[in-house]
Amino acid sequence: MEEKRYIDFKPDDFTLVQQNVRITDKKLDTKPTTFMKDAFRRFCKNKSSVAGAIILAILIVLTILVPWLSPHNITNVRTSEKFLAPKLFEAGTGYWDGTRKGEHVVYDAVNQVPALSDKYSVASIQQSLISLTIEPDHTFIDSASPYGTGGYIVVATDAAVADKDVFMSSKPISFTDKGAYMLDIVLGDEENVNASKLGEYCVYLKAGERPEDKIMVRDFSRDYSPISFNISQAMKDAGMSSFTGQVVFEVRSTTDAFRYILVESVKLSGGERAKNLDDLAAVSFDNATVMINNADKNDLGYWACSGRKGIHNSEIFYCDYVIDTYMLVYGDADLVTYSATELNGWIDKGWCSYDYTVGPESFVRLSDECPVDTVESQTVLKVTKKLSSITARGWNYRKMGYKEMPKFLFGTDASGFDLWKRAFAGLRTSLILGVCTAAFCFAFGLVWGAISGYFGGNVDLFMERFCEILSGVPWIVVMTLFILHLGNNILTFFLALCMTGWMGTAARTRTQFYRFKGREYVLASRTLGSSDIRLIFKHILPNSMGTIITASVFMITSVIFSEATLAYLNLGLQGVQSFGVMMAGNQQYLGLYPNLVIFPAVILALMEISFNLFGNGLRDAINPSLKGSD
Repeated sequence: MEEKRYIDFKPDDFTLVQQNVRITDKKLDTKPTTFMKDAFRRFCKNKSSVAGAIILAILIVLTILVPWLSPHNITNVRTSEKFLAPKLFEAGTGYWDGTRKGEHVVYDAVNQVPALSDKYSVASIQQSLISLTIEPDHTFIDSASPYGTGGYIVVATDAAVADKDVFMSSKPISFTDKGAYMLDIVLGDEENVNASKLGEYCVYLKAGERPEDKIMVRDFSRDYSPISFNISQAMKDAGMSSFTGQVVFEVRSTTDAFRYILVESVKLSGGERAKNLDDLAAVSFDNATVMINNADKNDLGYWACSGRKGIHNSEIFYCDYVIDTYMLVYGDADLVTYSATELNGWIDKGWCSYDYTVGPESFVRLSDECPVDTVESQTVLKVTKKLSSITARGWNYRKMGYKEMPKFLFGTDASGFDLWKRAFAGLRTSLILGVCTAAFCFAFGLVWGAISGYFGGNVDLFMERFCEILSGVPWIVVMTLFILHLGNNILTFFLALCMTGWMGTAARTRTQFYRFKGREYVLASRTLGSSDIRLIFKHILPNSMGTIITASVFMITSVIFSEATLAYLNLGLQGVQSFGVMMAGNQQYLGLYPNLVIFPAVILALMEISFNLFGNGLRDAINPSLKGSD
């Protein structure tokens, strides 16, 4: 057995360390704080949540200021300003500069511009072009496109009628023996078409129905080689001093299958002594497509045809271009006629001065408000000797009421509305709807869920069954019924969204109450005599608010998406600017004008992301269990 050893301590072995120091409570080094101050401190330490809050604040400020401060139009339809490209920088910088690129676009070979809409003049397109590249490859078509060139005129018989000739004849032309007239014709041959369908034809000058009234150029033949015929020599050989007749192409039909010939060009020319050169030029043509395009139903310009006619191998060229859409719409206008009343109105306003007794050179532009830069001509009434009108030239944007050429940051839509202003005006409506709906659903769902979760038992059973019945009705059915009975207005949307929107908040609140109502601090407070209301709002609810508030913040973006979904189903808001209605209307132009969808989609994405980041930071900040933590 081990022997126990004892140490013998003496009083002198112990010394009081603080025997000369007064021991008292020390003042805390940290400053006292409240729950909200501590929550704000923890929120600010979450960098992503702060960034989300900043973005969200900027978007909310823009929804307030942009519709109020922007002078641009979002109410009156202006089709002349539709589909303008987004513009931030000057044209030519290559990015966000109001220009639009076109690839593989039909080329107008006559005017040497891209074939754009007919509402733009050739001069406007020419002054707006920044670059133009004509593709080397071209396409042959058998239809008379207004932008085609060349090809052959098809003079064809009718397949259903045999033994019937077809005629194509020109306007009558007068020839004399002093004009030195020549007729040159270029025809299509087997290389251009199916040779088996080419028919017999003849060409002659016709003055009447008798044989002696004709000058034969080429008798019936299948010879499609070029024709060069000296009309003056033929008249001399026939002893004619003058001759007035038509150039006639006759195509013979001998079967019930159609036959045709191709005419590439016809040229009538005269010598120096010819007096009817204008008529000769009018009948002549070297571009079959242009002549066909100038024709009426059965009238090829100065040519008439008794049978089927058409075009073959018309050439279509394509091009790539970059064009300044703002110069195209607001650029230097063509000559415009203004009345004397309009001019006098400008003079009275001090915009310009003008003396019609002197003429256009007296015009002086005094203000940027004046839509006219220069006056080209004037019209004075012969009887009263007073000014009737002026023909002037000026910038289009002045005619439209702008003091300077406008810029649209996001461009314009199909109605000519400023997309920047319309996006934030629509977002403001959607945000108001979302915030109001979320506030009501949060308040009502909080009370409903608190009662259900706190009391439990039969109360909870009854309230839960009611929620299950209500949630079984599809939301879209509820919304449709409300719209059908109350109309597509913002109040209807609010009521319909609130009908079932509160149930999510109620379910989360009920869950949190079941989680916290059995905790020790709740039981201790109940033991001390706290009422049910105090237990709910003082002890249980504050510990549950983190999760509940986060879900309620997310409800705002959910309402915006719901409104957009209804707009795609043609159930959107009417009579007010709405983000969903705008997106639904612009989606059809996504392929041609992607900016109409991309820019609003970016705004919506920023709104969604910033709400998520803000909600997550808010959840952690107001969680009481994290108080005092970093």
